[in-house]
Amino acid sequence: MGKYVIKRLFLAFVTTFIILSLTFILIKLLPFQRPIGGDTQQIAYFDKQVNLGYVYRFDREHTEYGELLYKSPTEKGRAFYYYQVPVMTQYTSWLRNIFTKWDWGYSKDYQPNVAATVIIGSRIGYSIRLNIISVILSVPIGILLGIWAALKKNTMTDHTISTLVMVCVSIPSFVLISFILKIFAYELEWLPSTWPADTSSDWVKVKGYIIPVFCLSFGSICGYCRSVRAELCEVMESEYLLLARTKGLTRRQAIVRHAMKNAMVPIFPSILAEFIGILGGSMILESLYAIPGIGKLFILALNYKDYDILFVDMAIFTTLSLVASVLLDLSYSIIDPRIRVGAKK
Repeated sequence: MGKYVIKRLFLAFVTTFIILSLTFILIKLLPFQRPIGGDTQQIAYFDKQVNLGYVYRFDREHTEYGELLYKSPTEKGRAFYYYQVPVMTQYTSWLRNIFTKWDWGYSKDYQPNVAATVIIGSRIGYSIRLNIISVILSVPIGILLGIWAALKKNTMTDHTISTLVMVCVSIPSFVLISFILKIFAYELEWLPSTWPADTSSDWVKVKGYIIPVFCLSFGSICGYCRSVRAELCEVMESEYLLLARTKGLTRRQAIVRHAMKNAMVPIFPSILAEFIGILGGSMILESLYAIPGIGKLFILALNYKDYDILFVDMAIFTTLSLVASVLLDLSYSIIDPRIRVGAKK
């Protein structure tokens, strides 16, 4: 098991490295766009790029380095000329900055000359809290509804729950939040129409979680309900459960001791995958509800073409997804010891 964990973590690291490396190289091949702002701001930005190893700075023109990126205003008869460093040289500098100084670069336009890691660090807490609350809410409700529907199979209760799940699971989160905002925020005015400011009262902040948490949990509840119902119905029709009944166990004892345990084996590991799915799906929702999380920041970084912020955001999403996949595999053997992860045939 130890060797398997080390191997999977190593492969996750290699995959993350390849994804981010390809992203960096492809984006750097795009035409360069100067930052917005005045000369002081632009000079500060280009000087930081020089320190990072992405830009050359000369005190005279050098046409052999390609297109001139920026020429600083002449001061005391002297001006500086900035040219782009070759992409692969930039890539080498990028790796060196990360592994030696943990320097992921600086914002170009969104928050000019502020470190990308500082911007991400100030926003990641909102996304993490929002998604953890959504998972905590959706898991028990979805599982209980699935169990209820399975135990009432082919009854009106089962048909009602299954029909509602099929209808609700097809509703996109951005459609749902738009509908809820219209009714509860604008017409009834019961809930805030946008994410409350940090200076708002505690009660307003609590109400601010209701709409995004509900919208993020809605699809997950439907997904868990459908999966649990399908797994539990299959287990309840299995031969070993029939054997348990013939040995004298009541229907309730057979379900609790055997059916539930086996039905939950593929369900509980999916909680990790669901968390990652919600985290990725919250990009649009955070933008619609003005939540200052990393999901909205990802969209803003794309719009601003602020690539250093984009790299850090992608690194977080990619790392979380790959680590979750490792934990997902390991969780199977924890839930059911009969499953041997990484064992040889």
